[in-house]
Amino acid sequence: QVQLIESGGGLVQAGGSLRLSCAASGRTFSDYAMGWFRQAPGKEREFVAGISWSGDTKRYADFVKGRFTISRDNAKNTGYLQMNSLKPEDTAVYYCALGLIARATALPANFGSWGQGTQVTVSS
Repeated sequence: QVQLIESGGGLVQAGGSLRLSCAASGRTFSDYAMGWFRQAPGKEREFVAGISWSGDTKRYADFVKGRFTISRDNAKNTGYLQMNSLKPEDTAVYYCALGLIARATALPANFGSWGQGTQVTVSS
């Protein structure tokens, strides 16, 4: 059984930055893709970024391209989401997820384990 614990969320002003972390335990982290999703109040969960098992391939939602960077440190069983130039519309609960496959993917069905989420609030 995999446990994913997110951290690094908080309140930040528009234009600011936050770095989210996702610490994994259980299933071999380095064998699988991981991803970040978010869910704003009243909206469905949406894909933010994904990274392959090796970190060589990354995928981003159009609305975060150029602002967010996904990365991972397999030696530490930890994934990251660096968020820069934050906007009020980025306000949401952010979830990390560990994939069932190795390649980078944006499909929620390709992820088998999810964290509890961390709140990110961007004030205008």
